[in-house]
Amino acid sequence: MRHLVSLFALLAAWPAFAAGSEQFTVKADQVIDEKEVFATVESRNVVPARARIGGTITSLSVKEGDEVQEGQVIGVVVDQKLALRIQALDAEINGLKSQLAQAQTDLARAQALVKGGAMSRQQLDQATTAVQVAESQLKARQAERAETEQQTREGQVLAPTTGRVLSVPVTVGSVVMPGEPLAQVAEHHFVLRLRVPERATRYLAAGQIVRVNSADLGAQGATFGKITLVYPRIEAGNVVADAEVPGLGDYFVGQRIEVWIPAGARSVLVIPSHLITTRFGLDYVHRKSADGHVEAIPIQRGRDFPTPEIPDGVEVLSGIAPGDVLVTP
Repeated sequence: MRHLVSLFALLAAWPAFAAGSEQFTVKADQVIDEKEVFATVESRNVVPARARIGGTITSLSVKEGDEVQEGQVIGVVVDQKLALRIQALDAEINGLKSQLAQAQTDLARAQALVKGGAMSRQQLDQATTAVQVAESQLKARQAERAETEQQTREGQVLAPTTGRVLSVPVTVGSVVMPGEPLAQVAEHHFVLRLRVPERATRYLAAGQIVRVNSADLGAQGATFGKITLVYPRIEAGNVVADAEVPGLGDYFVGQRIEVWIPAGARSVLVIPSHLITTRFGLDYVHRKSADGHVEAIPIQRGRDFPTPEIPDGVEVLSGIAPGDVLVTP
C-alpha cells in the first residue's frame, strides 16, 4: 500500500507538459461487433442423376470427384425385356402389314365387282372398313414399338447439371429401379453455408458483409463475403444462411471455414497508439484542458483497432471521453 501511494504521489507531482506538435480530438465511432462461427463449403444445389427405367447397370463412366457437363452420359441401364418386346412387336407388325395388304387387295377386287354390278354396295363398305381397321392396328403397333425404343434410349443416365460428382452409390451390375439415383452431382455454384444460433437472427440479413479466415482458403490478407440468402426455417436451433465469397474452392464440399459475422453494434473510442505512453506498467495519455494545461491521464487499453483513418488505432476502454483533446508527450 505504501508503494502504491508513493506511485500515485509521483504521478500527481509530474509537471504539466507543454502542448505537443500533434493534437487529436477523441470521438466515438460505431463499430460492428463480430461473432466467430464455422461455415461449410456447399453447393447451392446437389442434384441426383436418376435412372429413368429399371434394369441392370451395364456401364458407369464417372467416379467421385469427376467433373461432368449437363447432358453427359454417365451410365447405362439395360432392361433385357425391352429387347424381347421389340422382337415381339416386329413380328406382330409384319403380320399386320400382310393383313393390310390382303385387305387392300380385297378392296380393289370389290371396287371392280361393284362397277360390274356383281357385288353389292354393302360388301364394298365391309372391305373398306377392313382396310381401315388393318391400318389402325398397324399404326398402333408401330407407335408401341417407338415407345419401347424410347424406353431403351432412356436407359442412358444423363448428368442433370454441370458440376462435380460427389458420390456414386452403385456399381456395374447393380440392379436399379426407376427413379433410383446413380450419382449425386454438385452444381457449380459453391457458397458458404452458415449455421448460426437462433438468437443471432436479428443480426443476419441479405447483403451483410462477413469476414472469412483467409488461411482456410489458402489466401493472404483480409477476405470478405456477402450474405445472399437467409433461410426462413430454423434447423436444430440454428439459422441457416448462404454467403458468396470470392476464391471458394470447387472440389472439397463440406470443408469447414472460420467466419466472423455481425453480432450487434457498439460505440468505441479509438486513438493512435503513439499517443499512449507506458510507465511503471500503466498506460496513460496526455490530455489538454481548455486553459491549455496538459495532464497525464491513466487509461485502460483495449485491443488493437486499426481503421482506415487511424492505421495504428487502439481501442480505449476507460479514462477518456469523446471531445477530449490529446497531445503528444
